[in-house]
Amino acid sequence: MVTDLEERGIGFRSVTEAVDTTTAGGKLIFSIFGALAEFERNPIHKRTSDGLAATRARGRAGGRPPKMTPKKIKQAKLMRDNGMSQTEIAEILGVGRTTLYRHLK
Repeated sequence: MVTDLEERGIGFRSVTEAVDTTTAGGKLIFSIFGALAEFERNPIHKRTSDGLAATRARGRAGGRPPKMTPKKIKQAKLMRDNGMSQTEIAEILGVGRTTLYRHLK
């Protein structure tokens, strides 16, 4: 973004941080901050990937557990077959209608 502004002859001056790309010193500081951010991003990515791999190796998957378990899907199908509306079924099972629709297709 700042590079795009520079190409247009526009400087960047932050009112909350001490960054001012209209001066040589400001450009230097901004470049250093950018380099440090890029340098830190790689180890963070590696630690995250390693942590996810270790979690998978222990048999755990990431993310939240599914709202609709196989047991709930079976219950929902029985309720639907007995004439209940999908809105009623969703309320009873404690799931949203969209979630219910997706599993009952």
